[in-house]
Amino acid sequence: MRVVLAEDLYLLRDGLSRLLQAHGLEVVAAVESGPELADALAEHHPDVAVVDVRLPPTFTDEGLRVALEARREMPGLPVLVLSQYVQQLYARELLADGTGGVGYLLKDRVFNAEQFVDAVRRVAAGGTAMDPEVISQLLAGTGRESTLSRLNPRELDVLALMAEGYSNAIIAQRLFLSEGSVSKYTTTIFAKLDLAASNDINRRVLAVLAYLNGIGP
Repeated sequence: MRVVLAEDLYLLRDGLSRLLQAHGLEVVAAVESGPELADALAEHHPDVAVVDVRLPPTFTDEGLRVALEARREMPGLPVLVLSQYVQQLYARELLADGTGGVGYLLKDRVFNAEQFVDAVRRVAAGGTAMDPEVISQLLAGTGRESTLSRLNPRELDVLALMAEGYSNAIIAQRLFLSEGSVSKYTTTIFAKLDLAASNDINRRVLAVLAYLNGIGP
């Protein structure tokens, strides 16, 4: 798996590069600014981009802007955004095109190596990896007046963990359910959200996007 990494702090950039390489991922470029990120994405067409929101020269949302533009140029480019804190606007912009291959993690999560690498792999595979705090703040900004009202509390619990990127097996452990029960819940969720039978990975992504955007698919 080929990764482009953008982080302006040298020690963190070097540490993330070493971490990813230690887990068998190839870091084809590790850059520190928005323009360098744009060039690296255009040159390498990576399997996934891991991007700090704030990069030089603006130190505002340079990293996110470059990543979003790259997704427009390379539809479906998987992007995992890292940030010090949650910005609802950033998260919603990342989700706006309605496709998978997106993630938004707080940098605190990076210190758990296994969770971080797992998130990178999930995003690269076209899934989602949303920080629980990101989910909480996104949902605080919506009245949920939508097809989500069709879901009961337990189904919403399952969908919330799907949004974090967990498999049915992990969701079952978290909610003290059998894996078979979780599978039944996910099937019901797909039906209630009017997600026609297709590739289950795609349906999971569509369900998650509906959940995070507070709108129907």
